[in-house]
Amino acid sequence: MLSYQHAYHAGNLADVHKHALLCAALDYLTRKDKPLSFIETHAGRGLYALDAAEARKTGEAALGIARMRGRLPPDHPYARVLSGIERDFGPTAYPGSPLIAARMLRPGDRLHVAELHPAEHAALCETLAPYHVVPRREDGFAMALSVCPPTPRRGLLLVDPSYEVKADYAAIPRFLATVARCWNVGVLILWYPLLTSDLHAPMLEALTAQFPEALRHEVRFPPVRPGHGMTGSGLFVVNPPFGLADTLRLLDDLFATLRGG
Repeated sequence: MLSYQHAYHAGNLADVHKHALLCAALDYLTRKDKPLSFIETHAGRGLYALDAAEARKTGEAALGIARMRGRLPPDHPYARVLSGIERDFGPTAYPGSPLIAARMLRPGDRLHVAELHPAEHAALCETLAPYHVVPRREDGFAMALSVCPPTPRRGLLLVDPSYEVKADYAAIPRFLATVARCWNVGVLILWYPLLTSDLHAPMLEALTAQFPEALRHEVRFPPVRPGHGMTGSGLFVVNPPFGLADTLRLLDDLFATLRGG
């Protein structure tokens, strides 16, 4: 338990998928001059070095953001965030979602983030200290339920577990249903892996039954190594903000280029 560390996977193709959509959603929400809340259940350390031993061991960033970075339109909010991180931390730095949110949100917006892994939590505290955000070291699902509905009520919840706890697949539909009942205006974003085992399939069936109007977007890509069970990335969005269609078309086009090298 608590063995997962995202440093091995930061900047992979799933991160590209997730973070491009997250940046587009936050960009839209921050255009309106009203404060908002950002909640993340499984935050990780927030800032990663793609030349670190962990990233070099898996090679996932080399197959992910290293290939995709030059194909992003420079005016896309994801590309703008990446350029700012490179300027401030160097060309091999990569932001996790809590740092993306901290960079995109404004004075008056609120961040609530949790990370249970002790080493990852300590690193996250350091990453977010300049933004005066104090991450909570506790179960992320419990943290989210404790702050929902948040103040301000406008906002976004990101649920991005590692799924190393297999019970998460069964628990997530119940969790999101509970959040939606008390926070019906929140944008709820769930990331999930596409697996050869189809372990994710019953979860998606339950979510689709609960949220028939939700947006579901998936991209496929080859396994990063022989025998690896993840063959794609999925996002399930309840109350999707207006304007995501352009980013979804961009993602479809970007991932289609993988087949062309």
